[in-house]
Amino acid sequence: MSTEQRTNLKFLVRLWKTPSEALGMLQQVYGDETMSCSRVFEWYKRFKEGCEDMEDHPRSGRPLMSRTESNVERVRQIVCGDCRLTVRLIANKLGMNRDRVWKFITEDLGMWKVCAKMVPKLLNDDQKDRRMQVCQDILELLETEPDLLGRVITGDESWIFKYDPETKRQSLQWKSPMSPRPKKARQSKSKVKVMLIAFFVVRDIVPTEFLPQGQTINQHAYKEILQRLLRSVCEKRRELWQDNSWLLHHDKAPAHSALSIRQFLAERNIAVLEQPPYSPDLAPRGFFLFPKLKGVIKGTRFEDVEDIKMAVTTELRRIPEESFQECMEA
Repeated sequence: MSTEQRTNLKFLVRLWKTPSEALGMLQQVYGDETMSCSRVFEWYKRFKEGCEDMEDHPRSGRPLMSRTESNVERVRQIVCGDCRLTVRLIANKLGMNRDRVWKFITEDLGMWKVCAKMVPKLLNDDQKDRRMQVCQDILELLETEPDLLGRVITGDESWIFKYDPETKRQSLQWKSPMSPRPKKARQSKSKVKVMLIAFFVVRDIVPTEFLPQGQTINQHAYKEILQRLLRSVCEKRRELWQDNSWLLHHDKAPAHSALSIRQFLAERNIAVLEQPPYSPDLAPRGFFLFPKLKGVIKGTRFEDVEDIKMAVTTELRRIPEESFQECMEA
């Protein structure tokens, strides 16, 4: 096929066709099988300079362009050696056509390029082993105590902003083929914000509160929050309070794992369900409560802090009991 195209290209050169015209005529005849643009221009130049030979000059080590297992294996070794190489660099290294290399990678090797997934932290081997051990312990507890999840009270704190820009997906809108693509200016979160503290059980929210403006979570503030949590459990969850059968579940933030907090919990015989390090997917308030809440209020501009608190409280009350149950089971 290449020899036939070169013969026709030589004929077009003799007809004084320009390189672009010759390329267009070849594409009309051969379609997807046409030589690449660079090869057409290269051979056009050769024929223009008086070259009569239709074949490539022999070169030592020139790789075959055919779709053989050896060529596919050569491409695979290059890709596995450096997954970030572009098709152009791979083709240059192997002396192959870029289109051919692309087919080797996508069709023969079944590979495609993807961006790296952003995660909060890459766990080391010790952290992975600890994560697995904690999960196994919880599963064993569930076998002996099927009602374990009903006794867990989990909670955390999170910032709620006066304005949190909507996500890219939230800005989706219909458009016709003739209408221009919608545009929006890049926006950032507002500086005005309030800290939300929320605890919940398998049925619903236990206590919800907001920190005063300017105050952040430290061990002293968290101890006061736990004291209010104890009072709330005593008032609203008498069955858990009377036999002290409830378990506290929180992450290992510095304010949560401080010595004074551990002593506070130990003195009151409050059992803590361990949270593996850097595992937000095992924290119900992290993968359920806060994303569900913030997803609703994103893109809303609140008037002031009190307006934020009112909207957040309203949205929390709208979450059905079934959602909490599904969350804990997940």
